[in-house]
Amino acid sequence: MKRLSDERAKILFEKLSKYIGTNVKQLIDRPDGTYCFREHKDRVYYVSERILKLSECFGYKQLVCVGTCFGKFSKTDKLKFHITSLYYLAPYAQYKVWVKPSFEQQFLYGNHIPKSGLGRITENAGQYQGVVVYSMNDLPLGFGVLARSTTDCKTADPLTTVCFHQSDIGEYIRAEDTLF
Repeated sequence: MKRLSDERAKILFEKLSKYIGTNVKQLIDRPDGTYCFREHKDRVYYVSERILKLSECFGYKQLVCVGTCFGKFSKTDKLKFHITSLYYLAPYAQYKVWVKPSFEQQFLYGNHIPKSGLGRITENAGQYQGVVVYSMNDLPLGFGVLARSTTDCKTADPLTTVCFHQSDIGEYIRAEDTLF
């Protein structure tokens, strides 16, 4: 596993700040130790430095993965977060969207969220802001990007898309072959 290049580290931290803002520091300096991001076969892993030191005795070809896969870089250096990072992003999310119970299943099948499926939304969220999507029982379901700001959502038509789908927990079943 290698360190992220400066360019890829910048892309990663910009994307992280889109979802969790200034809480990125809390993601790295945790009470249970220091964590870091490493790259292996174009995938970004979030791993404890203690476990990283233990994994250094394995060769590049012997290693499948170490830590949690946060996402994957495309060939054009765009980062797409995987659903496996939801557990770490959800507690630190600045902006959140809650989905009505009647629309949870549709979101888990990969559909965008219309205003009619929106239960609640965090105040002062801007357009194209990264959000974590929750059920009304505060269970994180996935993440997306707001199609409209919070103020625009109040006056929008019920069929207007409010949040673009990016990833959901249904991917554990739909994409289990390509996830890790």
